[in-house]
Amino acid sequence: MTDPARAATAGPPSELDKLRRRVEGLSGKRDEAEARLRALLDALLPLDDVLADTRRRAGALQGARSARETASAAIVLGEQIDAAHRMLRDEFARHDVAPMDVVGRTADPATMRVVGTEPHPTRPHGTVLREKITGFRMGAATLRAAQVVIAVPGPAPVPGSGTPEEAAADTSAPATPPAGGKRSQPRRTTRAQRSLPYKPSAGRGRRSRRRA
Repeated sequence: MTDPARAATAGPPSELDKLRRRVEGLSGKRDEAEARLRALLDALLPLDDVLADTRRRAGALQGARSARETASAAIVLGEQIDAAHRMLRDEFARHDVAPMDVVGRTADPATMRVVGTEPHPTRPHGTVLREKITGFRMGAATLRAAQVVIAVPGPAPVPGSGTPEEAAADTSAPATPPAGGKRSQPRRTTRAQRSLPYKPSAGRGRRSRRRA
């Protein structure tokens, strides 16, 4: 039971008491943050093991001596990469970090950064067609903005037509033949330039004609 006389004489907390409580609160938050960081690093250690094994299997793929060994090593390597990706995503989920999954949505400048456009005959203007870099949320906050390619009005690009930069490079080549209407042919090399031996029969024919 609190002594009324002591409570009356204690009065309001002094500035020193307020500072002490503030320091204690900050120390508790620091300890909590350090504990969460340590837990995160401990959870990432198995991922380092998987990536180290993946690197070893990649070396085995390069050293494969047959098509069968190459195919087998490639399958195992793909499984290793998928496993590492799942481990990382699971650890993200434990800390309330999730990918945005913005494909098919309208581009939002608050959470996305448009890095490219592509003509599309049916999708509305500004619809996200694909992600260049995945965006992530931590709770309701944006941890990293997504880099996206959005749709613009126009016909769909022809498969195999390449990027607009490649198309511009193709159109820069001359489309008309050289002056005179003749196609340029590769210059033929003589037998002497190719350092090829003469046929013995050809030599005997020349000598016989000279003697005649």
